[in-house]
Amino acid sequence: MSQVEAGAFDPQSARSRRTTFRATLFRNELHITFRRWRTLALLAVLAAVPILVGIAVKIETGDGSSTGAGGGGGPAFISQITNNGLFLVFTALAATLPFFLPMSIGVIAGDAIAGEANAGTLRYLLVAPVGRTRLLLTKYTTVMAFCLVATLVVALSALAVGAILFPLGDLTTISGTRITFVEGLGRALLIALVVAASLTGVAALGLFISTLTNSGIAAMATTVGLLITVQILDQIPQLHALQPYFFSHYWLSFADLMREPVYWDDLVKNLGLQALYAAVFGSAAWARFMAKDITA
Repeated sequence: MSQVEAGAFDPQSARSRRTTFRATLFRNELHITFRRWRTLALLAVLAAVPILVGIAVKIETGDGSSTGAGGGGGPAFISQITNNGLFLVFTALAATLPFFLPMSIGVIAGDAIAGEANAGTLRYLLVAPVGRTRLLLTKYTTVMAFCLVATLVVALSALAVGAILFPLGDLTTISGTRITFVEGLGRALLIALVVAASLTGVAALGLFISTLTNSGIAAMATTVGLLITVQILDQIPQLHALQPYFFSHYWLSFADLMREPVYWDDLVKNLGLQALYAAVFGSAAWARFMAKDITA
């Protein structure tokens, strides 16, 4: 066998080409997703929420009065914004997590496969040769990248608005202890990462629904509808036995990261529940997509 023929079957070279192809496929998916007007509009809405919350708090407390919010979890962070603008980050994440963030993820995930089928490009992607498993993993990774970007957009917008409208400095945790501003920034970043991780179950659910239909609009509407339904069911006292299994039940547990020491119980339950949803619906999406008759 000649050196040219031997080189053609070099396993290391083949692995290198496959790795390069996967990276290129992922970059292309990111480029396509983040250049769409729909995606940019969703990110703009998410960035606007902290601005509206910050302005509302500034107007309400302009005469020196307090917001009057009490307690220590979720939106109750709003009571601390006037003392430290960093609390606007926590408040904005608590305000967007129940609806705006998951709705955005549902739109992106629901359109991932169904949108390609509706546009007639899914068949051509699989001809490439991409492979169904690789394409599905790339789509899910892209949706998770959007989860992270969307969460960071909310956090950075809130940080900027908080710095402009309110003082910054050392802050008091829910437990009453003082931490430095740098440590507070670290916790804000950790909270943003936890919020992004809290959306992995929604991303897998949306991707599964996206494999069930060739209509991107139908997949997006179904995913968002399920999100709203689960949120409503999670508020009905008679369903308390089932509520710990709803993917949204522990979403606001990120507030425990602002305790000293940190309460990990609900945080671990949340991340474990998201991993379970990702595994179940990710597997269901793979099984459905592998058996799907690609006609578009």
